[in-house]
Amino acid sequence: MSPSMCTTSDQLQLQYQYYQPGDLEIGEITSQLFSVADTVTFKEHPKTKLVQEVVTIPKNYQHVLSMMFAVREINENPKILPNVSLGFHIYDSHFDARMTYRNTVNLLFSQSRTVLNYNCDGQKIPVAVIGGLDSEISLYMDTILGIYKIPQVTYCSFAPIEHEITQLSSLYRMVPNEEYQYTGIVKLLLHFQWKWVGIIVQRDEKGEKFGETLAHMLSQSSICTAFTVRTPIQGNLFDIFNLLEPYHNLTIFLSESSVNICVVRGDTHTMLDVQLVLNLLESDTMKPISKVWVTTAHWDFSIATFQRALDVHVFHGALSFASPSSEVRGFTNFLQILNPLSDLDGFIKDFWEQAFNCLFPGTDVHQESKDICTGEEKPESLPGPFFEMSMTGQSYSIYNALYAVAYALHSMGFSKVNHRAMAVGDLLQLPTSKHLQLHPFLRSISFNNTAGDQVSFDEKGELAAGFDIVNWITFPNKSFTKVKVGRMDPHSPPGREFFIDETIITWYSSFNQVVPLAVCNDYCHPGFRKQKKEGEPFCCYTCVLCPEGKISPQKDMNDCGNCPEDQYPNKERNQCLPKKINFLSFNEPLGISWAVLALSLSLTTALVLGIFIKHRNTPIVKANNRNLTYCLLVSLFLCFLCSLLFISHPSILNCQLRQTAFGIIFSVAVSSVLAKTITVVLAFMATKPDSTLRRWVGNRFANSIVLCCSCIQAGISMVWLCTDRPFPDFDMHSLPQEIVVECNEGSSNMFYYVLGYLGILALVSFIVAFFARKLPNSFNEAKFITFSMLAFCSVWLSFVPAYLSTKGKYMVAVEIFSILASSAGLLACIFSPKVYIIILRPELNCKEQLIRRNK
Repeated sequence: MSPSMCTTSDQLQLQYQYYQPGDLEIGEITSQLFSVADTVTFKEHPKTKLVQEVVTIPKNYQHVLSMMFAVREINENPKILPNVSLGFHIYDSHFDARMTYRNTVNLLFSQSRTVLNYNCDGQKIPVAVIGGLDSEISLYMDTILGIYKIPQVTYCSFAPIEHEITQLSSLYRMVPNEEYQYTGIVKLLLHFQWKWVGIIVQRDEKGEKFGETLAHMLSQSSICTAFTVRTPIQGNLFDIFNLLEPYHNLTIFLSESSVNICVVRGDTHTMLDVQLVLNLLESDTMKPISKVWVTTAHWDFSIATFQRALDVHVFHGALSFASPSSEVRGFTNFLQILNPLSDLDGFIKDFWEQAFNCLFPGTDVHQESKDICTGEEKPESLPGPFFEMSMTGQSYSIYNALYAVAYALHSMGFSKVNHRAMAVGDLLQLPTSKHLQLHPFLRSISFNNTAGDQVSFDEKGELAAGFDIVNWITFPNKSFTKVKVGRMDPHSPPGREFFIDETIITWYSSFNQVVPLAVCNDYCHPGFRKQKKEGEPFCCYTCVLCPEGKISPQKDMNDCGNCPEDQYPNKERNQCLPKKINFLSFNEPLGISWAVLALSLSLTTALVLGIFIKHRNTPIVKANNRNLTYCLLVSLFLCFLCSLLFISHPSILNCQLRQTAFGIIFSVAVSSVLAKTITVVLAFMATKPDSTLRRWVGNRFANSIVLCCSCIQAGISMVWLCTDRPFPDFDMHSLPQEIVVECNEGSSNMFYYVLGYLGILALVSFIVAFFARKLPNSFNEAKFITFSMLAFCSVWLSFVPAYLSTKGKYMVAVEIFSILASSAGLLACIFSPKVYIIILRPELNCKEQLIRRNK
């Protein structure tokens, strides 16, 4: 290559740059200018002035100022790079790939004529480069810087698909991993129970990747995506005017949508698009757009100068993730002494003119309507979307990036002695080995900055930190404030990765400081469950009352659950109530009634027995076997008292005594009745001449019948107690609202064997008595026994279905009723006629009357 190439001036001159010399220089590519340039057609020589017109985003000028401030602090700090001064060289990307490539090359070689691998004017090669604002610009820069292994520290996040950091990568990120934002967004939505949200992204690969990844994660967390809006891609800022119609359609869509939560991927272009869309609202024809905007870390209220009239109030109450930042002492004072007439700073005049809407004298623009810039304008008077006096998150990342490079250089051992050798020699040569030597120090850097925050990179070359959650509060004068309300930090201890204080969040005014709802339909109240709507997303459902016996104690439950065994659902089916204990006790009216009745009948039986003992020598008592009568009355007395065993809290003893005592005592009673009946029959038959049955008539035979029949029942009861005895038990399920304390019969078959045996005895007694009812005997009991057995059998036949159809204490009450009714039937039918004669008609209770009636 001819040396004349280094002396010939470049035809394409660049005026937007800022250069401050130093022993070591750091480059930066900022993004604050949108430029309109003539298209290069290759049919004619390019014009000398490449950029014809620029529009600034005033707030981004702070990126230049944060670098200037950091360099000044480092140069004044004797503990960092002593006796070595840092310089910087700043270009702008113009949000354009061609300009980014060109200015990156200019950082490495020459600012007067761009010739690759030749340094025509002796400028220093930067030891590292800061930039850029978004991932596209950063990757454009990395395409050039990566070739020469020059460290690049960017302050934007990357989607995982765009760039993978390796051990040989030259790219470092002064922001946390973008994947943390996905997790943070999901946790934020789940915290507020927002299940119906919209997503807004730009129609490009990054936007599609963000939308697909987030929608998948939301679906896994039972959150539905109501819509995904894709904003058009702009070639440059001025394409906005060509896209007003699709933006207007988007405005109408958002105003009509009932979705309260919108998640926005907040890169530079998407931010400008959304701000413009929301300000196209026609108040007379459209509904107000009242939404909570949840945005990613690059979100900021930064508008171009021609968007000066845009209102920021629609973003009131927005929640955004933000790279961690702190207030840097001295920065606000630094901003207050800016000199807009500086010849070194190639950005400040355009910033000043467009931010304050004025012109400096001699500016080659004829706009008589604008005021003259005096240089005395105050940056603090600018609204927040134009400029902030505190350091923004992106400026804070640039500030930390400068310090990271400075500390890495310091760790390499730059001193006054070895600096002379390196500065004169290697650093003015092509960037090769010395930049490679910086990488290990930069990768392992860890320090506390002047704000007290720790700065270090992880193994992927990203800032080892999480994200702050910021609440944006706007004011009518277009100013705003940012309130830190939470944090998403995966490096925190388990369980503390996500935190948010919703009590300090300010919501959009239409929500009346109440956490907004974000559901496809109203929540299902407790007591109801969700039922999916066919053909609708899973977040859209109807509410169905829980079935009988189940509850849903919380709102929006997928299914109803059962209560614990000792509890039951209330009427509303939204909570469980403790079950009451159910057993027949002496403290309740039903138990008292049965006890009084049982005692009354037992006393009555005892009275009858006393009467019979007193009149034991009378014919009516002596007839039909006096001993059997006594046995029957005693057994009936015990039958009435036996019913008291069924009243009280079941215990082991009374559970084992209840049925066995009842079965044996009733067997004695029924067998006594059977013996009396057989005695009547035998006595009549024995009166016939030459009858052989006389020897069977007598007490011995009758007693044998009672003893034999009773022993059989006692044997059945003993087998029952020895094999599968009754025991106290809790029935949790028979009654929905009560726990039945009962006696588990152990073997239900044995219980029915006892009842069956009693039934057989009663049936035999009934049959024998029925056929003997018309025998000619004045004191014949057969007819009375017939009625008594008929009543007895009727009671116990009705007992079985009644017993099986009742639950709890009423089952016990049915058995007590059967015991009392059947016993009372025997007492009344057999003994009431005799007592009547003994007490009221004693004249009939004589032998003469018996003989007369027999005749």
